[in-house]
Amino acid sequence: MSFPKRALIKELLASQPGTAVTLAGWVKTVRVSKGGFSFVTVNDGTCQASIQVVADKVLPNYEGEVSRLLAGASVLVRGDLVASQGKGQTVEVKASEVTVLGKADETFPIQPKKHTMEFLREVAHLRPRTNLFGAVARVRNEVCRAIHEFFQGESFLYVNTPIITASDCEGAGQMFRVSTLDPAQPPRTPEGTVDYAQDFFSKQAFLTVSGQLEGETYACALGRIYTFGPTFRAENSNTPRHLAEFWMVEPEAAFADLDDDADLAERFLKHIFRSVLARCPEDLKFLAERNDPTLVDTLKAIVDSDFARLSYTEAVELLKASGKAFEFPVSWGMDLQTEHERWLTEEKFKKPVIVMNYPAKIKAFYMRLNDDAAQHGGEPTVAAMDVLMPKIGEIIGGSQREDRLELLESRLKAQGLEPEDYWWYLDLRRYGSVPHAGFGLGLERAVQFVTGMSNIRDVIPYPRVPRSAEF
Repeated sequence: MSFPKRALIKELLASQPGTAVTLAGWVKTVRVSKGGFSFVTVNDGTCQASIQVVADKVLPNYEGEVSRLLAGASVLVRGDLVASQGKGQTVEVKASEVTVLGKADETFPIQPKKHTMEFLREVAHLRPRTNLFGAVARVRNEVCRAIHEFFQGESFLYVNTPIITASDCEGAGQMFRVSTLDPAQPPRTPEGTVDYAQDFFSKQAFLTVSGQLEGETYACALGRIYTFGPTFRAENSNTPRHLAEFWMVEPEAAFADLDDDADLAERFLKHIFRSVLARCPEDLKFLAERNDPTLVDTLKAIVDSDFARLSYTEAVELLKASGKAFEFPVSWGMDLQTEHERWLTEEKFKKPVIVMNYPAKIKAFYMRLNDDAAQHGGEPTVAAMDVLMPKIGEIIGGSQREDRLELLESRLKAQGLEPEDYWWYLDLRRYGSVPHAGFGLGLERAVQFVTGMSNIRDVIPYPRVPRSAEF
């Protein structure tokens, strides 16, 4: 068939009655009246709302197809846009022709009733047809659009960093190996170990945990860059906040220090939230009703607030003095837990908080050492920052990078890493080293916050978690 030009449902719902229209979409519900009419609600994914199509028995395929439509079927409708007699919408379509493109039967899993989130994860290929996951997908799209808009507007260049790498940016070793060797009979060295010299890359290779290190090389040539791509962590975490595959946004700016980094992160988050509020009001309203009635007010308050800033040491002192019985008792040198981060943002400051200058021993090798060890009993801190949000805790982690060659080499060795494996990264400190800083935002963590979804597995199309790689 020659497919006609169709109008989008989001456009039709904002139009005035009195025009001939063509639309296409998927059937949500069907109500057949005794008077020979069928009321078919159709959605095409462009907005939260569906449009009602009124089809009567004069249609040649009414008895054979239209009156027998079920949820999940796809249709092409021609007709007139008319004023609606029903509640909740101003217009509907009086059909002059309904073509059934794809039938559905009673086994279609997404019926007009309440489904559990666990069930919907089992049918992740069909869950975008629900109101909830349609809203999440549209908000996720807007977050991504806003990310590119922000960095392009701030003269950052978009750089694509490798997905396959030989470097462990975080030094934690939780990486997925990439190999073409036969896992049942890999080649062996004379010592009996796997001979990766015979592998595709002649060395061990992994899926990246971060594009930061490679991003730094471009920032130290082009000034300001950002990466935005998939990253992978082989971390056995079955929590509502962890995925094995997720998307990271990582800006990097030369000639910048930790304060510049914090300023950038605050502007960045406010831009994302402001864009979602402006462009997705219908979806946010639905998500607030479904997930969190304070959702929209929280986003507006963050956009209008100045983030609180304090040092890690000050944060620990406040937590100790709070009188609150935390599950994880607070002491200087420990990593802050979500309960500590939420207390700071929700109870103490009642707004986002940027915590800066963490103990070096709990942070990555690439973070710049501060000259303050004498203040903390010989324990140095690094120029690191975490941006904490109400309800979820950390949403951004960043730092000023160590730009001094000798100190970077010593930090690598202290964390059990071989400097020769990072020779190219160390070259940045040999040839025109400059102060530079950056941060990472997990896209799914941001979308989870903006949508109020309780589980991060429900803000990515196909979640990859321990013991689950379906679809």
